[in-house]
Amino acid sequence: MSPDATQRGDASLETAIKSVLGKQHPVAAVALVGEAGARTVTYGTTPDSDFEIGSISKGFTGLLYADAIARGEVTPDATLGDFLPLDGAPASSIRLKTLTTHMSGLPRLPDSTHVLRGSIELWRHGINPYGETLDELMTQARTTAVGKPRPRYSNLGFELLGHALASAAATTYRELLHKRITGPLGLEHTYAPATPQQVRPTGLVGTSRGGRNQQAWTGEAIAPAGGIRSTIGDMARFASTLLDGSAPGGAALDPVIPFGMGGQIGAAWITVTAKGREVTFHNGGTGGFRSWMGLDRRAGTGVVVLSATAVSVDRAGFRLLIGDRKKLLTA
Repeated sequence: MSPDATQRGDASLETAIKSVLGKQHPVAAVALVGEAGARTVTYGTTPDSDFEIGSISKGFTGLLYADAIARGEVTPDATLGDFLPLDGAPASSIRLKTLTTHMSGLPRLPDSTHVLRGSIELWRHGINPYGETLDELMTQARTTAVGKPRPRYSNLGFELLGHALASAAATTYRELLHKRITGPLGLEHTYAPATPQQVRPTGLVGTSRGGRNQQAWTGEAIAPAGGIRSTIGDMARFASTLLDGSAPGGAALDPVIPFGMGGQIGAAWITVTAKGREVTFHNGGTGGFRSWMGLDRRAGTGVVVLSATAVSVDRAGFRLLIGDRKKLLTA
């Protein structure tokens, strides 16, 4: 399937998509991907606008992990301390493979009063709570306790994983992402801004559920876990390459252990059974955005939903992939 087949959807498809997403998403974009190419719809903005994709960033990092293993740069049993300056802290002994499946024992966020203040500022004023540099992340990681290995979703874990992979390749995460995924796949508008000044002029400003503008979630530290931005065209192309096997690190999609109620997880990517079909997916959320990408790998189909409002699009994503897809494609 050629990712160059992406085209913008027509008015009838736009109307159908809006009916699925509802009025809570006035600025959104959707891609329906299949063997014949992709149809995309963008409304409330333009196709070249980029959205924060939130934790779908972890999916990119999972691919980089699987690719690094294939290259022989890391092994699943390598530890964070092998690549990051953690000075013998408890986190230094964590194995990379446990980070990819949220089984490392790390908390969701670092044990830090700065993190608590950031969460409060996000809630009150829409301030970005994730602006740390890599050095600041290392300081936080050195003082964070590690609990027992159990399923525990961790942004901190994927931040450390991504930067460990970059260190193993003697580069930065931002450059690793470009050299190994976005560059080779032609994702020209997919990137990880470290500062607000690095956001493209066409980058959208997200809003809270109540309509308040939110600061962009930029930061060197957060990039591997939730700091990537992209356009709907790039995300449609990305989904296409995952489906046809041309994306680097595709083994990340394959489940390796149970995760959640009846689900399984590979390297970040979660697989569940919905209406008798296996769906491999990841979602994302930031202060002002929500996102969802789902793949039916057996059928060779996928859906991407991006919204510039902090209201979940998960249910709409599943519905578009396994429910209303045929009706929409004939709209």
